[in-house]
Amino acid sequence: MRDMQMGWNRRQFVTATAGLAAGVWGVNSYAQEATGPIVLGQSCALTGASAQLGTQFSQGAKLYFDQLNSQGGIGRRLIELRTLDDGYEPERCVANTQKFLADNVMALFGYLGTPTSMAALPLLQKAKVPLIAPLTGSAVLRDPKLAQTVFNLRASYADETALMVKQLVSLGLKKIAVFYQNDAYGQSGLDGVTQALQSQGLKPVGAATVERNSQDVAKAIKTLLPLGADVIVQVGTYAASAAFVRAARQAGYGGQFYNVSFVGTSALAQALGKEAEGVVVTQVVPSPFKTSHPLAREFQAALQKNGAALQPNYSSMEGYLAARVVGEALKSAAAAGRLQRDGLVAALEALNGQQVAGFPIAFRPQAGKPGFVELSMLTSDGKARV
Repeated sequence: MRDMQMGWNRRQFVTATAGLAAGVWGVNSYAQEATGPIVLGQSCALTGASAQLGTQFSQGAKLYFDQLNSQGGIGRRLIELRTLDDGYEPERCVANTQKFLADNVMALFGYLGTPTSMAALPLLQKAKVPLIAPLTGSAVLRDPKLAQTVFNLRASYADETALMVKQLVSLGLKKIAVFYQNDAYGQSGLDGVTQALQSQGLKPVGAATVERNSQDVAKAIKTLLPLGADVIVQVGTYAASAAFVRAARQAGYGGQFYNVSFVGTSALAQALGKEAEGVVVTQVVPSPFKTSHPLAREFQAALQKNGAALQPNYSSMEGYLAARVVGEALKSAAAAGRLQRDGLVAALEALNGQQVAGFPIAFRPQAGKPGFVELSMLTSDGKARV
């Protein structure tokens, strides 16, 4: 397997962090003034090729935290979300994480991306600080050794690509190629597609890469288009994926494009404009526009009351949901008289297998039971139809 960020492959990474996992919560080093704010640290992209995704998620989270704070917070302690820009670059994420740990935040929250989250993971494990709701479906961050350290809210990339492949094969579309980001994120998506196809006795007809934070897709176009694939699965950011779709169509490609959720649905639709028509994106939260789901109803109500400037989309609703889950855990920890880091971890553990606003919480993989995933198709007017 391709070396991942910082020169580590998956086996080396898990081996290096496994020793840290034992006894992670043996000592609770977190201390804060009983009347001070409850501080969460978030490193995500606010600039660069993934800026819209990071901004939208943060806005959704802030919508809920502001709502909770207006009601008195948690035992009259307000929740403070400190967000630092990392531009979707691992080195900057590490620096942000070091700052958060020096500030002794209660938890880390909503980190954006696989390579960034993985780069920060050894630091937070050593400091015994949990990471809640990272925006990544990487299998590495779902290793059982990381239980009580990483609390994954969204489904895995394996879950997303399995649903893609199942639908495509059922439609007789078996020639599937993969366009993926040349790092741990892209590799996770490629692995997911490959495994899903293997279960059907198939394999990808080809694959090509794009570098992180780049829109240079020319080489990938030359590699993939001659293969005559029925479908090209894209595992990248919205900027690179949009560039690939436009270039492929201009070159005469008439097949379909499927994207994993990390692409950012509204950002991709905006980048493509009318060319978004027919592009498919997997989703890891329900549609924010269909108020038949309790989460969407609650999100829409919060927008109407306090979020007039915020546009509803999948990313902002995922941020709202993540904050909602943290809020529930903090309320439980406070009720138990344990409003501290180990109490938060215990409360999160108790939420596993439960529902929050009608959304199933599964922080760890369950055999034969994938996380929430559904397919959506973009329209030329920028909407997503499920």
